[in-house]
Amino acid sequence: MSRTQVAKSLQQMNVVLRLETDKEKNTLHAFNVAQDYYQQQKAKLTSLQQYRLDYFRQLQQEGGNGVGARHYQQRLSFVAKLDKACEQQNQIIAQASVVADQRKRQWLAQQRKRQAVEKLIGKKHATLQQLDNRQEQQAMDEFALQRLLRNQYFAG
Repeated sequence: MSRTQVAKSLQQMNVVLRLETDKEKNTLHAFNVAQDYYQQQKAKLTSLQQYRLDYFRQLQQEGGNGVGARHYQQRLSFVAKLDKACEQQNQIIAQASVVADQRKRQWLAQQRKRQAVEKLIGKKHATLQQLDNRQEQQAMDEFALQRLLRNQYFAG
């Protein structure tokens, strides 16, 4: 392979590297967004659970003070709604976790692609260096041969 061909191939690979790097940035961003959403949903669940606990404690205190049966039943119904909301939030968290894991796998796969292109570029640079070294050595050999022939011509 000629130096020109290797250099052209290297230019093309640099374009591919830029594209793969952009894709990696995009997949990382998507992973970060998914991870943030997952964390936000977990925080919502924690708040919801804390609110439920506080509400239930308040209900118990009111129950000890002799609250009417109808009022107590309404409060228990609300606690049941909070329980349902917690269940729904757990489902949202499970889905968010799956999405975040998918995004992470996509990002890691894209990272490996970029690294593979970088490795190929490194090999192309090494090939170019070898070709340059070989060309330089040939030029030095040619110069040395010319010098030797000149010395022999003038000496003889």
